[in-house]
Amino acid sequence: MNISANGLELIKHFEGCELKAYKCPAGVWTIGYGHIKTAEEGMEISQSYADELLEGEVVEYEEYVHNAVKVELNQDQFDALVSWTFNLGNGNLNASTMLKVLNSGNYEEVPAQMKRWNKAGGKVLEGLIRRREAEANLFSGKDWK
Repeated sequence: MNISANGLELIKHFEGCELKAYKCPAGVWTIGYGHIKTAEEGMEISQSYADELLEGEVVEYEEYVHNAVKVELNQDQFDALVSWTFNLGNGNLNASTMLKVLNSGNYEEVPAQMKRWNKAGGKVLEGLIRRREAEANLFSGKDWK
């Protein structure tokens, strides 16, 4: 399974696209749609390169979800998990109670577990509250917008 256009739209919506590197609320240099691996101070990229970076990175995060999740997922659930993992990272996915709950087959509890991850730099951020709500809604088969 791969992320759908709807899942990709969710990531783009919440990441936004910045063509000039900036420090995110967690203090990490970021560029494009949340790209951090090669971002550095003073870096600038084109829109087409930002799109290319996102497309390449999403494949990596799809694989993280495939490797960690041991239960069946529908498209909306998969998309929500890829978005969540794209934002929080593979380490947080694998260490999360959310993953344990999901892999135990308790799908109904997953949205509440997703919403717990609303902090950056130790502070609750309104943008993360909105993103987690959207991901939780998508996981539950509801419209995330």
